Amino acid sequence: MVEEGTPAPDFVLESDEGEQIHLTDLRGKPVVLYFYPKDDTQGCTAQACGIRDSWQEFAERGAVVLGVSPDTTESHVRFREKYALPFTLLADPDHDVAERYGVWVEKQNYGKTYWGIERSTFVIDEDGNVARVMRRVKPDTHAADVLAALR
Repeated sequence: MVEEGTPAPDFVLESDEGEQIHLTDLRGKPVVLYFYPKDDTQGCTAQACGIRDSWQEFAERGAVVLGVSPDTTESHVRFREKYALPFTLLADPDHDVAERYGVWVEKQNYGKTYWGIERSTFVIDEDGNVARVMRRVKPDTHAADVLAALR
């Protein structure tokens, strides 16, 4: 389980622009690493658009925002273009990174049990340490909650 004050688990994932994003390459900047279940669904769209609508404030804090889901890079491209998202989306189809961050969990919906992403955010400081862990975040207040953590 990832805890505040510990080094953020490193990873390399493919972005919606086809680049390999390596967490350690982002040292020197705060990173908002948020995990969400699925592109273009109601909650995930609200969450992403909340960040988009507050983008100037994220930029003023120098934050790099990375959204991670099990979707493909092609799905991410469509999602990002459809909603004009100004930040990078990363594909974690094997949920390897989600597992390392402890957000690939057993869930229940309408009596059915399945595995999926627990909507969670990790604010990583300039030195690569986890400054804030936010689990089971609410899509509608996510952007404001993260901005408060970045102050």
